[in-house]
Amino acid sequence: MKKLALITGSKGGIGSAITEKLVSQGYRVIATYFTGNLQCAEEWFEEKKFDSDQVRLFELDVTNTAECAERLPKLLEEEGTIDVIINNAGITRDGLFKKMAADNWHAVIDTNLNSLFNVTQPLFAAMCEKGGGRVVNISSVNGLKGQFGQTNYAAAKAGMIGFTKSLAFEGARYGVTANVVAPGYTATPMVEAMRDEVLESIKSEIPMKRLARPEEIADAVAYLASDAGAYITGETLSVNGGLYMN
Repeated sequence: MKKLALITGSKGGIGSAITEKLVSQGYRVIATYFTGNLQCAEEWFEEKKFDSDQVRLFELDVTNTAECAERLPKLLEEEGTIDVIINNAGITRDGLFKKMAADNWHAVIDTNLNSLFNVTQPLFAAMCEKGGGRVVNISSVNGLKGQFGQTNYAAAKAGMIGFTKSLAFEGARYGVTANVVAPGYTATPMVEAMRDEVLESIKSEIPMKRLARPEEIADAVAYLASDAGAYITGETLSVNGGLYMN
């Protein structure tokens, strides 16, 4: 029987790579998409040539606590189990803190951090009850080192790490692990759309002198989700080419 993985932010550059990696390993993936974005999700599904045995599209606003509390237990009942939760949904609203609008603060915290509670809490007890499961949260190098103009984003991504360490303590006795993957700058369409001089400046600061490939982030996630990662919990796996070593 296929293991089932729920992935938020599944059609972004990193999310797509994670989805494809897990599908290639025989998982069935529940790929969430934002409320009202069905057409966009279906176009992504067709572009990637998935079929319904590989990927199920699932409408979910990860910032809406009540919606997640209602819809995720129903999903669990329909599917019978969720073996892996990958919290990957994230946005940026960069700006200097002294000029930052409250809306931009709350939007990033809600999507990048509060979503961890909204998505994980309705499913975590069932993982513990069945005696196993994996939670993998996608943070960022900037959650470890901070970044100019990203107080909201860095705060959320750092908060993910504290959340994960604490959840790891609660899940360990039940065989449920919780870990973080913290990517550095990654060659997603959004990053590659930057001006050439900006990209070159970024690469010059990375000891390996290149961006991460989305597939490299997906490989790290897949490892932590696998049986091979069963004795790893509460850890942050940095995939950043040496940009920040902690």
